Amino acid sequence: MQRPVPDSAPGQVWAHTGQSFPAQDYDVVVLGAGRMGTACALFLRQLVPTRSLLLVEEGGLPNEDGATLLSPGVWTTLDVPESRWPEAHWTRTQLSADTWDITFQPRPVVDLHATAGEARIPSRDLTLDPEVVDVAALPWATVDTRAATYRPGAVALATAQAAIRAGADLLLNTRAHLGGDGRVVLERLTVTNTHQIVVHETHHVRAGTIVVALGAHGSHAAEHDLGTHTAHARAYRQAPRVNWPSTDASPVLRAGGVTLRPQHGGYVLVPAIHHRDPAGYVPTGGRLTGVPTGLRRETLEDLVAALDVLPVLGTEALESGRSVSDVPGAWFALPGGTPAGLPQHEQVAPGVHLLLGGPHADTLGLSTAYDLAATIAGVAERPWDRPR
Repeated sequence: MQRPVPDSAPGQVWAHTGQSFPAQDYDVVVLGAGRMGTACALFLRQLVPTRSLLLVEEGGLPNEDGATLLSPGVWTTLDVPESRWPEAHWTRTQLSADTWDITFQPRPVVDLHATAGEARIPSRDLTLDPEVVDVAALPWATVDTRAATYRPGAVALATAQAAIRAGADLLLNTRAHLGGDGRVVLERLTVTNTHQIVVHETHHVRAGTIVVALGAHGSHAAEHDLGTHTAHARAYRQAPRVNWPSTDASPVLRAGGVTLRPQHGGYVLVPAIHHRDPAGYVPTGGRLTGVPTGLRRETLEDLVAALDVLPVLGTEALESGRSVSDVPGAWFALPGGTPAGLPQHEQVAPGVHLLLGGPHADTLGLSTAYDLAATIAGVAERPWDRPR
């Protein structure tokens, strides 16, 4: 039996296995409560409030872990094709509005280069800490003065709460599988006194539309559960801490292939994603000058390559960790199978849509989620296409 949807009634939240979950059918089921899934759920409730919607999350809170929490949270149009700038600016408007109470901090992005180029200015004209970056080695810079920083995890939580207020249901602590023919298999999880995760109960739910917003695991779910091939991939990225002082006025620095993002009075180091990780890959640590560290080989290679231009990386300010678990890391989706892939969605089976963010989700994630919601709702107009 399908759940009726009153116009203004808030949705139901099932947070733990002590709460009985009725295995009812829904018009739409969204798998994954990262920022892409929660935003899509909210936009769907706004566009077609008469359709019942269930949002399913494996963790105990929307976006309790994973790529959304580890994303840099840097809005910038650098590296974004000009054709998608209208979407990017619409996303910026949503993030900077008071609607979701998200801290959106204007902060320039300084992209440093060794050679001159179009729109590049002398980096010596910028006030940069010489102990962080060697401007003599990188004498030119591109500056995005409209850039800003925010917490993607806050976006996931805020949009999930807004979706629930708009009538979406939320099922937490539940692992989902695609069963085919519009069926979703829901395995509600519980934890034993020895911290083992077990399946407490299994439900089968049918939906006219399914949105797979599982991040790096989305393509795997489509391929293994439905037998559908996708062109997407995934990679593992670490984000070590650099304990060097930063302020609200400190810019985001991009140099030597890595990004230094000011956060909590220090910096988070974000390596670039160069390639997909092979199937079956398990992240392991490496060695820095012969000493075991929690930084994996790919991260170490990026750090060594950037030492000449970012001297701060050669100091004790870098937290290298004793094991991989000491350094925050997560799997990231690579839309289109390449690191340069932009956020996108595609229909992978009748009624099943795959929604992917990837490295540029900070700038284009919300607009891509809206585009999918509008596609499902049958709405042709996009807000960023309107005359400004």
